[in-house]
Amino acid sequence: MITRTTGQGRPLVAVHGFGIDHRILLPLEHAVADAPWRWVHVDLPWVRESSGYDPSASSAQDVADAVRAAVRAHLGDEPFAIVGNSFGGMVARSVAHGLRDQVLGLATIVGVVEPDHARRRVPPRQVVFPDPAVVAAAEPGAARDDFAALSVVQTTATLEAYEQSVLPGLHAADQAVVDRIASDYALRTEPEALHPDPFTAPTLHLFGRQDDVVGYEDGWALRDHYPRATYAVLDAAGHNAHLERPAVAAALFRDWLDRMA
Repeated sequence: MITRTTGQGRPLVAVHGFGIDHRILLPLEHAVADAPWRWVHVDLPWVRESSGYDPSASSAQDVADAVRAAVRAHLGDEPFAIVGNSFGGMVARSVAHGLRDQVLGLATIVGVVEPDHARRRVPPRQVVFPDPAVVAAAEPGAARDDFAALSVVQTTATLEAYEQSVLPGLHAADQAVVDRIASDYALRTEPEALHPDPFTAPTLHLFGRQDDVVGYEDGWALRDHYPRATYAVLDAAGHNAHLERPAVAAALFRDWLDRMA
């Protein structure tokens, strides 16, 4: 499942979100390219033409188990940090708790905490900086609809970031695999319940204040489990928070790297 490895130093495993691929996290990698970390990007089972492609995958637990096995096979006992985006945040929490003895730190970017969409505590849909001309400039069809549905900051820069970091992954996804996993989206047991001792490694949980996909309140409810966690809820940020607020997201991410150092 390891699809891209760049940089030098300690391993930083990166797990992308649902229905897309590793390119969603490349902007964060580029923002901290001078930091002494070796990025190890994973592509999840629905990414066609990837070493991680597995059309038989059928549940979120399958994905988490596969990522954990891939990390162990690739890194052995080498200490590593892990970052996950959206659905990948839930997977990253599972891997970090399952391999806690070798995990240097955990970061989640708009991470899924409540897998049941109907039970999530999310804010109402709000576009903070609307620009119909920018939406109209997006690729017609599903891509434009997706950008319009998710974007909170509608600018040329955020559209370019979406087209570079999100859209290629949408095109690369096997929708049949995505739909099958979506029907069994929850882990068998939440990582914090399966491993109830507090997670004491440096942690970052970054959310968007206007994220109406996963929200932020469900993540905040886990605060006592993460005594070394920075919780950040960014205004003018939705489910693509690190693309809409790249400078502050990069600063918080670098702070997390510094705290592990």
